[in-house]
Amino acid sequence: MAIAEWRQQLKLGEVSARELTDHQLARIAVVDPTLHAFLDITADRARADADRIDEALAAGESLPPLAGVPLAIKDNLCTKGIRTTCSSRMLETFVPPYESTVTERLWQAGAVLLGKTNLDEFAMGSSTETSAFGATSNPWDITRVPGGSSGGSAAAVAAGECMAALGSDTGGSIRQPASFCGVVGLKPTYGRVSRWGLVAFASSLDQVGPFTTNVADAAELLQVIAGSDPRDSTCLNVAVPDYCSALSQPMSGVRIGLIRECFDQNGLDAQVKRTVLTAAEKLQSLGAELVEVSCPRFSDGIATYYVIAPSEASANLARYDGVKYGYRAEGADALAAMTARSRAEGFGSEVQRRILIGTYALSAGYMDAYYKKAQQVRTLIRQDFDAAFQTVDVLLTPTSPTTAFQVGAHADDPLAMYLADLLTIPANLAGLPAISLPCGFDDDGLPIGVQLIANVLEESRLLQVAFHYEQAANVMANHPQGNFIP
Repeated sequence: MAIAEWRQQLKLGEVSARELTDHQLARIAVVDPTLHAFLDITADRARADADRIDEALAAGESLPPLAGVPLAIKDNLCTKGIRTTCSSRMLETFVPPYESTVTERLWQAGAVLLGKTNLDEFAMGSSTETSAFGATSNPWDITRVPGGSSGGSAAAVAAGECMAALGSDTGGSIRQPASFCGVVGLKPTYGRVSRWGLVAFASSLDQVGPFTTNVADAAELLQVIAGSDPRDSTCLNVAVPDYCSALSQPMSGVRIGLIRECFDQNGLDAQVKRTVLTAAEKLQSLGAELVEVSCPRFSDGIATYYVIAPSEASANLARYDGVKYGYRAEGADALAAMTARSRAEGFGSEVQRRILIGTYALSAGYMDAYYKKAQQVRTLIRQDFDAAFQTVDVLLTPTSPTTAFQVGAHADDPLAMYLADLLTIPANLAGLPAISLPCGFDDDGLPIGVQLIANVLEESRLLQVAFHYEQAANVMANHPQGNFIP
């Protein structure tokens, strides 16, 4: 059920907010022991939120835009009085005394909090297997990963455990799991949505965005969470357009660029390539013009990212030392020993690996050779995008080179895991908005995602193109059942 449909049913008294909330909690009770999408389920809070909406409706009050909408929140967004762990032993007992800006705006808009979802530890991963509290399974096939790092949020939406969810995207952590789980995932322009209260991984790359079952719902959530925030110095002080009204704008004259370098990748699965090109042809039949464009440094994005992101992570995670908050090792007889043991025991292997990479890249004698060079390549990648947007309105690529891979397939090969984000990373490096939406299925019945990328602050154009494709293709109406959790 789309948010607009739910809003109508609520106003007509066909279903109460409490009934919907109870339905979702019952669904979680049945499905989540298998999926493990949630780390914490806030049932009492959810029922209280829903009851307030029903009371307001009974009193004749006007309802906010997300009244009674049951949501899940990735567990790296701070929620006041509710545990926020980042799926790490380091923050296993951390309860924030404040609310993140995005979740605060959601509660003001009437949304209902169902719980906090699983993720790769500190959002570092592409499969949700690095969580200290156990992996999440893909609803389409529980022997496969849901993607990462926001795999819990994507799986929860795909399995009908919530109407929508929030995730964070540093190098593809919304779009890649959206592709693997067959849902819509939107990464806004860097700075369009406040990062205040998002536990930092890589500050120049992190961005909060929604997971939904359809494009219109993504527009509704973005409408609520977008906007300036004086508490976040990187948040843009620009007006927020009406995203929902942009959906119905005609496609005639829209120019869509197919990035040549994306479709020439050696690791691109043939079924994924064929399905995504078919989606491009569908857009052409709707009135769009297809144009082949080149972004020569696109493939350099992954090497650039894995210098910049670990470098920023090593700085951001230096605060976890066992002194002020977080995990503290016992038995150490000196401050240095306690700090070393706390970090060794509190962080998992992938987080430790990235801290070490980042510390090395920032060390004396290597900063110019690695970090500075990576920032220069980042500028070139952005310039390639700027050149492309001189001739097209939106760029089109596959979201991921493959469909969801088997659990444990890359457990001993971190480089293979990193390549899962090959096609999503460049948009983060350039700070551009991008969306993934389902465009078909492979021979195993697993979803395939198409990625659309727009210029800075052009979310309206992005949502417009995605909406028209979704309405015309109606991909999910014909999805194969297979092992999908019904």
